[in-house]
Amino acid sequence: MTTPPEVALAQTSLLRAMAAIAPGSVRIGCRVIRDADETHLLPEEARSLPARQPAMRCASGAARWIAHGLLAEFCVNDTAVLRAPSGAPVWPEGITGSLAHDNEMAVAAIAPVGRIASLGIDVEPALALPDDILALVATRADRTDAADRHLAGRILFSAKEAVYKAVYPLDREILGYEDIAVDLDAGHATTKTGRRVSLAYCVAPRVVVLAFVEQGAG
Repeated sequence: MTTPPEVALAQTSLLRAMAAIAPGSVRIGCRVIRDADETHLLPEEARSLPARQPAMRCASGAARWIAHGLLAEFCVNDTAVLRAPSGAPVWPEGITGSLAHDNEMAVAAIAPVGRIASLGIDVEPALALPDDILALVATRADRTDAADRHLAGRILFSAKEAVYKAVYPLDREILGYEDIAVDLDAGHATTKTGRRVSLAYCVAPRVVVLAFVEQGAG
């Protein structure tokens, strides 16, 4: 099936923006979600996913399709990325990574465990965050002055989602938004457990935040 030009442009633009923020050892990818993307799930992956709406399975298929390609860059082929009971993806030994999607776009990031101990990624539409959600997410400890004023709340929300994904495999602790202090100005976040997480983000054509814990941090 031929990819429509506008879809190809969206993927290319976002991939370029993501590549500009990723550390050198991190491989990243994105894909506009298509109706048949659930067919990209390997049989084991499909069985590990709970029975959900078709749209959610398409999104999971798109994210794992990206992950399969990224893993191949590290010569890891035909490996299922299962869903753990916690909801987190299960990566092959020696690999850390993260998956995310919104209603239209799926993203993935992976890296060999080494300088980077754990990764988290999140994607959101480049739209202002509704005030009621912002009230739940933001705390007095957060710093967002460096971000675009219109998108600062959305970036903050995405950052806390990405940070949680990065630290949960290390600490196995449930965190609320109030348990993560984000400093977008300095490019890092700190959890209530004292874990320090580096942050990088892009805002065009979607908001994507990459969170990563370096070996020895926290």
